Amino acid sequence: MIKNGVGGANTQTGIIFEDKVELCTFLNDQVNDYHVENLDIGEGIYFKKDFVAISYKKHELYKFLKSRNVDWKKILSKKLLPDDAVYIIKENTVFIFEIKSQQVPGSVDEKLQTCGFKLRQYKRLFSPLDYKVEFIYLLNDWFKNDKYKDTLDYIIEMNCKYYFNYLHFEKMGLPVPK
Repeated sequence: MIKNGVGGANTQTGIIFEDKVELCTFLNDQVNDYHVENLDIGEGIYFKKDFVAISYKKHELYKFLKSRNVDWKKILSKKLLPDDAVYIIKENTVFIFEIKSQQVPGSVDEKLQTCGFKLRQYKRLFSPLDYKVEFIYLLNDWFKNDKYKDTLDYIIEMNCKYYFNYLHFEKMGLPVPK
């Protein structure tokens, strides 16, 4: 793994993110000063009273794009369905989250190697809106094993990120709760 890379946690600047918990539910139920409200498309994320982000899951992302007159079929040959796509308003950035959890060897190993392609495709998808895009894996501890060193290095080389069980507010441009 890259020394001083992006893995790891710092409880002062983010939240511990369990792979079984969906982001908006976790924010709403367990993070001080955050609450989430259902919108016509997606879920609005509020810090105190400020509207700071919008979350789109899977097919909701394409409903949002359609509402902005973006025809994904003219851009991509196949839909990508993110676990979560969070648009941070003040950063004008969409963070694509893929949550990967393993307990035994399996197909997730190869899925981690697709981040470069997916980042490219998401950048193409959001280019009509002039949004920046970042691609992040949220991984459980299974992937801390040395056998994933090359894969984790590759994720960084592809300008993607990964975090173990943790989501960094500051690095996303979200307000940090007290």
